[in-house]
Amino acid sequence: MALSACTGPSLDTGGKGYVSGDGTVTVVDAADRQPPGSEVAGATVAGDGAALSDLRGKVVVMPVWGSWCAPCRAEAPALAAAARDLRDDGVVFLGINTRDVVRDNARQFTQRFDLPYDSLYDPDGKVLLAFHGTLSPSTIPAFVVFDAQGRIAGRILGEATTATLYGVVEDVLGRELTS
Repeated sequence: MALSACTGPSLDTGGKGYVSGDGTVTVVDAADRQPPGSEVAGATVAGDGAALSDLRGKVVVMPVWGSWCAPCRAEAPALAAAARDLRDDGVVFLGINTRDVVRDNARQFTQRFDLPYDSLYDPDGKVLLAFHGTLSPSTIPAFVVFDAQGRIAGRILGEATTATLYGVVEDVLGRELTS
């Protein structure tokens, strides 16, 4: 199944500056999975460097978020818990913080919600360009799930319930979670 998303300047943001996802969940058949269009790497919110390619061999959940995003704040506690819970299953989280012009806003968000994973700091949306055709850079929150080979295996557009996120991860792992 190919992934697609709405793009372009005609998106109606309702004055929010972002498009809330509609909860669409897509899992890609293993035979149809592709890597992102370009390298997913850069400086992190914490000030270190990180790259998706460094996480090969693990299933990676990549939340796309902004500290300014109300749905992102609402789901942050559940994501923090899921990241801790899924570690034993070999699943890691690496987020993308987007459109936070001031890095301290993103840092404060991660501290406030005690996120146990770092995020690429992407104030201008350049990292998100790797997901052209998978994610609209305006859809926040969103999630991309990668298989152990670093290929796009699934996505969630909008807030994710824990059950939905775990279900996508189970599909990508090809087995039930032990957590």
